Amino acid sequence: ELKNFQKILINIAKKNTKTIMPGYTHMQIAQAVSLAHHVMAYVEMIGRDRERLNNCLKRMNENPLGACALAGTSFNINRKYTSKLLRFNKPTANSIDSVSDRDFVIEFIFCLSLLGMHLSRLSEEIILWSSQHFEFVQLPDELFTGSSVLPQKKNPDGAELIRAKTAITISNLSALLSLLKNLPLAYNKDMQEDKKLTFETFDNIFLSLQVLKEIMKKIKFNKDKMLNAVCKSHATAIDLAEWLVKELNYSFRQAYNITGRIVKYANKKNKFLSDLTLIELKKFEKKFTNKVSSILSAQNSIKNKKSIGGTAPETVKQAIKLAEQKYL
Repeated sequence: ELKNFQKILINIAKKNTKTIMPGYTHMQIAQAVSLAHHVMAYVEMIGRDRERLNNCLKRMNENPLGACALAGTSFNINRKYTSKLLRFNKPTANSIDSVSDRDFVIEFIFCLSLLGMHLSRLSEEIILWSSQHFEFVQLPDELFTGSSVLPQKKNPDGAELIRAKTAITISNLSALLSLLKNLPLAYNKDMQEDKKLTFETFDNIFLSLQVLKEIMKKIKFNKDKMLNAVCKSHATAIDLAEWLVKELNYSFRQAYNITGRIVKYANKKNKFLSDLTLIELKKFEKKFTNKVSSILSAQNSIKNKKSIGGTAPETVKQAIKLAEQKYL
């Protein structure tokens, strides 16, 4: 299921290597990025989730059969043979450990908690992006819920419930750790509570994944709104600072200060950086040329971020190819 989810995200990325959107830090517009680059971040997160689950299975696939109550048995049994029949990698090494610990449950729920956290973050972005304040995305009616009293409302209940299910998952992890932390060796009846926590966690995360897959299959991106959000901001301020360093040999500290003063001036004039004239820019640095206007372009901003892992379209296309090879 996770592999299929990655495939959906990668397909979105393939279509949007040149779709420009704001990149945020502290929930404030920071730089221009491509939608493909943003979505591919989740592909990498889910890739690590898959690796963790595989590692969990590999590490925990040991057979406790034959540990008995806690001390093993005097009967002539073959634990290696039963392990083979039951498709375990090997028998557990210590009979007390076999009956008294729940590493396999804790690690599994931890892996699902991390996965749930990633699903919840994407869900939160969908909730924000579908609001009237952003309008970055549209979802079909079947993925919204109407309000009980407000006829104009379309509520992203599915995404909201993913957040809630993740909270339950994390609380289940905490509950199990708390349940075990004061238990002396070996078995105690408290441990029977592990089953409810494990099954509930799996069901919640599996359901959340199904819902989010459906959302991402049918989501529509308002590309003009995304681009406009970048253009109506100072998202290319860093590009201006970097230009001062590369072209005029300023230290970055100096370039940062000059750019900061230009931004302050633009705010005072109710303008954005791209609106400023060359005459206005020359008030801060006489060596500014007409080339600066291209630096302040959102398109050129993402085009120039060519470092490995960067948002330049060609770099992202290469990242998509590598992700397909690695994950699909």
